[in-house]
Amino acid sequence: MKKKVLCAIYTRKSSEEGLDQDFNSLDAQREACAAYVTSQKAEGWVLLPEQYDDGGVSGGTLARPALQRLLVDLDEGRVDQIVVYKIDRLSRSLDDFAKIVDRLDEVDASFVSVTQSFNTATSMGRLTLKMLLSFAQFESEVTAERIRDKIAASKRKRVMDGWERSSRI
Repeated sequence: MKKKVLCAIYTRKSSEEGLDQDFNSLDAQREACAAYVTSQKAEGWVLLPEQYDDGGVSGGTLARPALQRLLVDLDEGRVDQIVVYKIDRLSRSLDDFAKIVDRLDEVDASFVSVTQSFNTATSMGRLTLKMLLSFAQFESEVTAERIRDKIAASKRKRVMDGWERSSRI
């Protein structure tokens, strides 16, 4: 008989947009993860009923209420496997992700991404993970730069519009 693997689904969405809908991004992530856990039933995977959902919270920090609850449950042995839709749902920071992986290692637990298949138990799997996280962090930084550039351009436009109006007076 296979050992039970207690699986916790973690979902995250950066913005609050759409969270008030009957079926939102968090629900879609959870549904896909639950289906994956069900597909692994023969391996002893059991889905835990607790929901760990961080809606409207950035992946750039570990200070997320549901993630913190999940990490406590992990440390206390109530979770063997963290299941996420995509790796960047767990973290967009390479440093933070390394901290999470260290905590998983300490309690002999692991994580799985249902859309990105690799094994973190091997050196190649860890390399792949680090590369994926590097790209996720890069994407996040580029997005932040675009937002800063857009705000700066908007401020410049307001200043120019104000100057044009004052020069007509």
